[in-house]
Amino acid sequence: WLVLGIAMVRFYIQKGTHRGLFRSVQKTLKFFQTFALLEVNFKRIVRTSVLVTGVQVSSRIFMVWFIAHSIKQIQNEESLILFLVVWTVTEITRYSFYTFNLLNHLPYFIKWARYNFFIILYPAGVAGELLTIYAALPYVKKTGMFSLRLPNKYNVSFDYYYFLIIVMFSYVPLFPQLYFHMLRQRRRVLYGEVIVEKDD
Repeated sequence: WLVLGIAMVRFYIQKGTHRGLFRSVQKTLKFFQTFALLEVNFKRIVRTSVLVTGVQVSSRIFMVWFIAHSIKQIQNEESLILFLVVWTVTEITRYSFYTFNLLNHLPYFIKWARYNFFIILYPAGVAGELLTIYAALPYVKKTGMFSLRLPNKYNVSFDYYYFLIIVMFSYVPLFPQLYFHMLRQRRRVLYGEVIVEKDD
């Protein structure tokens, strides 16, 4: 993620614009974000809920492959760059926390950043993701991409346009759960409050 962050900063310094940034960093992004699937199996190392990790990783993989990669027309949207920057800062902070924690040498600033940056970054990332999906809707509707219309030999209908709308609405119950989970973790880690997690 640090490699990705440096690549994004270099691109912006050289070009002076965000246009073309996704195309420039997409291979690195796709590799590292897809590789994050393994994290679901690393509960002992990252010490977080499998459910929370699974939701976050799968939603990000969906955003990378089924939105940003598949719909070229939205690759220069400011909202797409917003969630890329948020993800990058979040992951650099989070993996720094895990690394130093495993080495039993966790600087307070890294600990503080891990449990404070998310207060701004989570809502900003969600806003970026939702705005990007919203920007994709007209193109999906126009092209009928990933949709299956009746009649067909499988006798099944699927409309990707309405699926994306359902995905957007799914943020309503899911985001508060993830956000309040992090707030509880913040109170426990930074202030020593004893909190029982139902999903652990």
